[in-house]
Amino acid sequence: MNPLINSLMVRAADAPVIKPAVELGTPLLLTIAAAGVALLLVMIIRFKIQAFVALLTVSILVAVAAQIPLKDVFTVVSNGVGSTMGKVALLIALGAVLGRMIEVSGGVQSLADHFTAKLGAKRVAVALTAVGFLVAIPVFFEVGIIVLVPIVYAFSKIANVHPVKFGLPMAGIMLAIHVAVPPHPGIVAGAGVFGADIGLIALISLTICVPLGFLSYWVASIMNRKDYELLPAVKAQVDEFGSASLVHVGHDGPGAQAVAPPRPGLIIFLIAAPISQILLGTVGTLTISKDSAWYGVAAFVGNPFFALLVAVALSFFLLAVRRQWSLKETGEIFEGALPPIASILMVVAAGGVFGGVLQVSGIGKALSETLDTLGVPLLLLAFIISLALRAAQGSATVAIVTTAGLLSSAVSGGGYTPAQIAVIVIAIGFGSLGLSHVTDAGFWVVVRYYGLTVADGLRTWTVLTTILGLAGFALTFVAWILVGGLSA
Repeated sequence: MNPLINSLMVRAADAPVIKPAVELGTPLLLTIAAAGVALLLVMIIRFKIQAFVALLTVSILVAVAAQIPLKDVFTVVSNGVGSTMGKVALLIALGAVLGRMIEVSGGVQSLADHFTAKLGAKRVAVALTAVGFLVAIPVFFEVGIIVLVPIVYAFSKIANVHPVKFGLPMAGIMLAIHVAVPPHPGIVAGAGVFGADIGLIALISLTICVPLGFLSYWVASIMNRKDYELLPAVKAQVDEFGSASLVHVGHDGPGAQAVAPPRPGLIIFLIAAPISQILLGTVGTLTISKDSAWYGVAAFVGNPFFALLVAVALSFFLLAVRRQWSLKETGEIFEGALPPIASILMVVAAGGVFGGVLQVSGIGKALSETLDTLGVPLLLLAFIISLALRAAQGSATVAIVTTAGLLSSAVSGGGYTPAQIAVIVIAIGFGSLGLSHVTDAGFWVVVRYYGLTVADGLRTWTVLTTILGLAGFALTFVAWILVGGLSA
């Protein structure tokens, strides 16, 4: 072996554990943490600094204030990036590619048409809510809303009603899935911080989201008894929709032509395949002895990376090849899925840095010890912190990652089972669902595309997301009881 490489390996192995040069007291550490979070919110909200830059800046300042040696600060930064991105980057990227393939193929419209035909035109809101549930699993919230807008506009024109009548319940359940169900970035990042089982999170959160779908439809139907002002610009767009010829059914590219959209059963299969594979592997690892060779097979098959990679491969053969897309066009679709998630990946990475600084500085340990003395239930605290951060700075991903970083020491030292840790992550996720308002980009997507005024958006969308968040936490607490959390 090269002597230089060997020397570097020996030095890395012998490197001491990084810790503060001076051990600060708990009150001072908590003050530094509070000041750091406050500064983070001021930078994002007041000065509109991009969340990635704000998180990275605050992380460095907190590290210095907590007396981490200057020579080690950026080692902590790089370790935080590596530990977080290693767990979530591939999941987010593969999930984005799968969602893009379904979007471009016209599969979203196919699902909408299928459910509408099955349930009838009078139950369009029910159909779109069901479509939203399925589409939201692989597709990011904002993308799902934008892709389904033509369907909402077309039905709104036919029924001569405000787009919010059809779009509100659909958007509500889509956001609930976005914040709580893998492979979406926030919940995956939170799971990565805690080392939680993605399969367990998916199983529990999807089960909770089913009744939330019914609740979203019911609450929205009550809100929609009132008539809302339709902004002129959106009214003009609605008037242009309603024709089947305007629904995107194929990929626009060199030499491409519009073809019939894929069958809804195929899209349902592509969405369900990775989820089923992950759940199958999770059940296998829970029921098979670790000494058995089949345990390794189950762990391999159920790995979220592998499951999503298989789903992307299936989408290539079942969508691209069967629809005779060229390799160039397919490559463009794959590449087109990645730029939109770049900012998300950076925020997740910076969130990992913040969490790493909180751990190394001892702030996380101080917080967990303080919580023990206060007797605040960890599950409730996880929900409240995430809800507060969501309301203050808008991003669900930032709220989840920051909350996970703050509570990581309390969770890792609490002796919780894998199922209990999964439930804690889900509670954080549902905390980031509520109070979506003017600080949230998703709020503006809903207001803009559904033609609502800001005041009407606050009366409808903000209230709906808060109700869904509270209901999601209530159901999560039931799951907490079932996994023995009260005795933990």
